[in-house]
Amino acid sequence: MVSRVMTVASTDSGGGAGIMADLKTFTAMKVFGTAVIVSLTAQNSVSVKSIYEVPVYFINDQFDAIMEDIGTDAAKTGMLYSEEIISAVTEKFLQYDVHNIVVDPVMVSKTNARLLKEDAVFTMVHKLMKIATLITPNIPESEVISSMKINNVEDARIAAKKISGITGSAVLVKGGHSSGNLSTDILYDGKEYSEFSDIRIDTRNTHGTGDTLSASIASYLAAGKNLYDSISLARKYIEGAIKNSFPMGNGYGSLSHFWAIK
Repeated sequence: MVSRVMTVASTDSGGGAGIMADLKTFTAMKVFGTAVIVSLTAQNSVSVKSIYEVPVYFINDQFDAIMEDIGTDAAKTGMLYSEEIISAVTEKFLQYDVHNIVVDPVMVSKTNARLLKEDAVFTMVHKLMKIATLITPNIPESEVISSMKINNVEDARIAAKKISGITGSAVLVKGGHSSGNLSTDILYDGKEYSEFSDIRIDTRNTHGTGDTLSASIASYLAAGKNLYDSISLARKYIEGAIKNSFPMGNGYGSLSHFWAIK
């Protein structure tokens, strides 16, 4: 049977991030993707023009439609935007006992648009993240959640353990926002640390990297891979997607989601 993966996130009219990136990734991973759309964005490679929240009743209807018929082997979340949406999504995950949940705590876009309301951070940390298999914050997001400054890899290790302690979930602090020739991601699974390092790729075509990575990890989890292998394989996929990326629009260009498809 083909593995099933659900994305619970928002659209990107520019096609590079959000649910659009998730579904492209699911196709590249050869899993069957379903989608619960929680908000719509009018955005492109340069800016986010506006955000429209989907009513909670319709979010619930989408969840029910998928789970009552198709089901899912894993799920990932992206931009959830508000406290009401986060609470509704958490309740639905619990109602259907969804496993292999990857939470990407999308807070701010690459174009500096606010994608998570400030009053929703507490709800995300203390509700949704507590039922996650893995949380994948970048460095700025990790600083918000851990209430500490991250200046180096050792700080990232401390922050990962601190976030795991708060949520009870495994944490992958992504190093893409750090400086230096190496980009290092730190995994703390609740007991042990793992480090994943690669040479930093110098490109502006990185729109949707966080969405794509979390979607890929969820895909490998759905296929039965363990957490470490899922992250390792997903990082290889995202490395290829960045290496084969291309300009699209006047701002941050697009990843090549289909580079690995033979």
